[in-house]
Amino acid sequence: MAGAVLATGVIGCTAALAVGLVAAGGAAVVSRRAATAADAAALAAADTASGLVPAGDGGPADPCDRAATVAAASGSRLEACTLDGLVVTVSVAVPFGPLQAVAPARAGPPEP
Repeated sequence: MAGAVLATGVIGCTAALAVGLVAAGGAAVVSRRAATAADAAALAAADTASGLVPAGDGGPADPCDRAATVAAASGSRLEACTLDGLVVTVSVAVPFGPLQAVAPARAGPPEP
């Protein structure tokens, strides 16, 4: 009888640990996805702001609209976008169950 209780406890602890590790691994993947989407959105917006990407290419002419388009293409949502000259700062959110992973990114010319 004591062996059965011990075995049940060990199995329960192992299952709880496995669920926790899977959730943590999933959160890490979603976090990296959010960071990658934010980087891509910021770079696209900065390229649009600098004129490197022409407005007549069928995409949006506004840098923040371009960032939103790129973010949506990667399955994320643009939360914030600010343009300061040629420097663009964005914040992107990716859903993760009832939560969301948010990542910021900044792109533009190098500072002197």
